Amino acid sequence: MAIEIKVPTVGESINEVTLLKWTKKDGEYVERDEVIAELESEKATFEVNAEKAGVLKTGAKEGDTLQIGDLLATIDDTAEKPAAAAKTEEAPKAAEKPAEAKPQQPAAPTAAPAADVKATPVASAIIADKKVNPSDIAASGSNGKILKGDVLAALSNPGKKTFGGAELFSRNVRNEKMTNLRKTISRRLVEAKNTTAMLTTFNEVDMTAIMDIRKKYKDAFKEAHGVGLGFMSFFAKACAVALAEWPSVNAYIDGDQLVYHDYADISIAVSTPRGLTVPVIRNVESLSMADIEKKVIELAGKARDSKLTADELTGGTFTITNGGVFGSLMSTPIINIPQSAILGMHKIQERPMAINGQVVIRPMMYIALSYDHRIIDGRESVSFLVRVKELLESPEQLLAAKDPVKLLLEL
Repeated sequence: MAIEIKVPTVGESINEVTLLKWTKKDGEYVERDEVIAELESEKATFEVNAEKAGVLKTGAKEGDTLQIGDLLATIDDTAEKPAAAAKTEEAPKAAEKPAEAKPQQPAAPTAAPAADVKATPVASAIIADKKVNPSDIAASGSNGKILKGDVLAALSNPGKKTFGGAELFSRNVRNEKMTNLRKTISRRLVEAKNTTAMLTTFNEVDMTAIMDIRKKYKDAFKEAHGVGLGFMSFFAKACAVALAEWPSVNAYIDGDQLVYHDYADISIAVSTPRGLTVPVIRNVESLSMADIEKKVIELAGKARDSKLTADELTGGTFTITNGGVFGSLMSTPIINIPQSAILGMHKIQERPMAINGQVVIRPMMYIALSYDHRIIDGRESVSFLVRVKELLESPEQLLAAKDPVKLLLEL
């Protein structure tokens, strides 16, 4: 009997998906609950599992656009498991005792390119001998491996770098179908530009205090919580405090209503090979620094592996994006609708600053707040950004949301 596998429902407003890839081949025997395919909707990527064990018969091609409920594949659950697979399961799990390792003669030292460079042994030797920058070599081998001919071609054409291994003076043009995710990103960005009165205000933060804290406590923090102490937890907590003080920045417009949120669900922009995603960290105001760092790692990992659920991508009230990881010094981020504001972090750069009449070098970061002027006035936007700056430059205020001295003096 053939079991039909249909495209599942993945969201109320989603009508179609794209078949990214088959993880099992046509005619291959699959086990129950084994992943057979990956589908992409306009919001996320998700897996399809085999409902029963049997032989898979694919019904669509990779790259096809499918409607919800369309037939994706069938599984013949009456087919017998191949003898090779059955024997593999019956084989004892204990591995044979490895033979005693024989002492090896120390190999002669050989020069080699960086460990993350994929190249054949001959190509590696030439790269090391001629001191060629691997990034200037157009790799033509499988999986981006650099071959001997690629290195020789780079040496014969110094300073001339082609696109993806194409010939010199190539005029090649490629057409690729936009993915559902890229279509959604395109639509939402244009909608944000066309439907909001977007404006950006800037400030700069002296990161000395945060960098000193990280330097002093990073090892103890890692040992205590099993996660590194990054910058995002400081920014997320600072934004949560400032959002409570300036609620309009944490609100959005719904028709003729203003919707305010008495909590901070902060979206974190994550760049993936398939495009930009913004998973949400819920109730940041109620989380510890370690909780935030763990959630950032979890969501970033899911984003890179295309494992985010629709629930993890919806419902944010404010967004933080970090262009600094790519070297951006300043930018004007676009609002993540229906939200009304987004904070842009940037590269930390040492600059001369005037402190108490003296010129000193400090690690400075420009920060930017893009906001919807329909709901947020200049006073609120500037005051919010100044408050974030104060909290980051005096992180002890994150505990009581107030200057300790003013708290002591009851001011």
